[in-house]
Amino acid sequence: MDQPTGRPLPQPTPASADFWASGGDGTLRIARCADCSTFTHPPLPRCRACRGATMTMTPVSGRATVAGFTINAQQWLPGLPPPYVVAIVALDEDDGVRLTTNIVNCDPGDVRVGMRVRVVFEKAGEVYLPLFEPDPEQAGVTGPVPEPREYRTALRPMARRDKFEEKVALTGVGQSTVGRRLMVDPLSLTVDACLEAIEDAGLTADEIDGLSTYPGPAPAGMSEGGIMALTEALQLRPTWVNGGAETPGQIGSITTAMLAVASGLCRHVLCFRTVWESSYAALVRSGRWHVPDERATGMMEWRLPFGAVSAANWIACQASHYFHRYGGDRRTLGHIAITARANAARNPEAVYRDPLTMDDYLQARMVSTPFGLYDCDVPVDGAVAVVVSAVETARDRPRPPVLVEAVGTQILERLSWDQDTLTHLPQSLGPSAHLWSRTSLNPEDVDVAELYDGFTFNALSWLEALGFCEFGGAREFIDEGRGIALGGRLPLNTHGGQLSAGRLHGYGFVREAILQLRGEAGERQVPGARVAAVTAGGGVPSGAMLLRSDG
Repeated sequence: MDQPTGRPLPQPTPASADFWASGGDGTLRIARCADCSTFTHPPLPRCRACRGATMTMTPVSGRATVAGFTINAQQWLPGLPPPYVVAIVALDEDDGVRLTTNIVNCDPGDVRVGMRVRVVFEKAGEVYLPLFEPDPEQAGVTGPVPEPREYRTALRPMARRDKFEEKVALTGVGQSTVGRRLMVDPLSLTVDACLEAIEDAGLTADEIDGLSTYPGPAPAGMSEGGIMALTEALQLRPTWVNGGAETPGQIGSITTAMLAVASGLCRHVLCFRTVWESSYAALVRSGRWHVPDERATGMMEWRLPFGAVSAANWIACQASHYFHRYGGDRRTLGHIAITARANAARNPEAVYRDPLTMDDYLQARMVSTPFGLYDCDVPVDGAVAVVVSAVETARDRPRPPVLVEAVGTQILERLSWDQDTLTHLPQSLGPSAHLWSRTSLNPEDVDVAELYDGFTFNALSWLEALGFCEFGGAREFIDEGRGIALGGRLPLNTHGGQLSAGRLHGYGFVREAILQLRGEAGERQVPGARVAAVTAGGGVPSGAMLLRSDG
């Protein structure tokens, strides 16, 4: 197909240029190791199997099997109108090599996991985009889908018998005003949350000797400007600072602060996270904020040209694979959304508190199958701050300290949205396994779970990854909402989660866990809550924490 396209184009790099040019003769080419013959995608300088250095672009058949897919219903891009199918396809030569792509030349409703497909190319300038269509020679055939990989074999034992977690405590927490389209300076939200957290810990700003944030300066309403901005705003003099996106989830910035305190570098580290996505989106829509038109780079090089704009598209592919493998349907996800809304009704700070029924859930507009409107978290403006203190100072604080039992940080899966885990949210399995390797507690000891719910399937993935139920067992565990409700076997996202309370990007779960363990959660308080599981990261990488009360 050689025709104009409204798709955003990838920016070929020295590593990827041969891939994007390979369709010029109608042949798909994938990087292959000359030493062990393993295919690797996206192209890497070393083989993923043997770390060999001789990688060559090698022709492949272009035949594949749909391993996961979603029918996108949202208008993300002006030149790519919905509906269209985003899919992960596994190549015949090696099902460990997958492409995120589009399924074309068929009705979107006919696409299924296991469908046999073949490559076709769409030319756009010097780039050849590999799309896939139903393979007419294998119509009606169900191809093999990749089996789950055993990831626990790489789990490392504790490096030392003494744990850094035992040397720290969470002593203060604060939150700014949270709302939709507040149209206020995001740095002012950060300052409000930080000053509240400092006061909550019984400290002064001058006693803060460390700062840690996620992700530092970032575009698109995802940061107030990071460490430099807050240091200037409050005229702080930290001994140590940290800000970056490559941490074990958003709460990885809190874990990093714990390490700084446990090492003796700091005594009181102020951690903070600010979003202003709601106002940013409004500014873009009104034309008051200009977004430059650029080619897709980084991980978006492999996603944006196919209209896979949002994590809704990426994670929906895993959700489709989950339902194919384990059975069930989106009603299971609906009970997560409905429970979140019921909890939010008890939270005066939640953005959405009106009742939500299963009919409301099922009749809401689709975003990217199986995700509808209520499967997606709510972009807001707001900030949360947490103080990590040396444990020996905790008794001097005005409120009961929250202690850290364990963290889960190890990477056991490929840091990829499509090349490894398909059964669950990528990067939920590894951190969960690592968490339990650092404690003598087990899932039955957890009283309340605050699990990242950027989408309902994220929370389902964390429930299973953490071992609260077996893989494929979430439907029975959730029990039409009874199992995860307040008063159920494991209360989930007691403040309403990001689905109803608002997307505070991981930190909101830490705050809620602290309030629950201090007995300060008001109408939504879980009686006698002593142990809380917290996770964050809507994909790669991610992290987990096990927190406990001091009692």
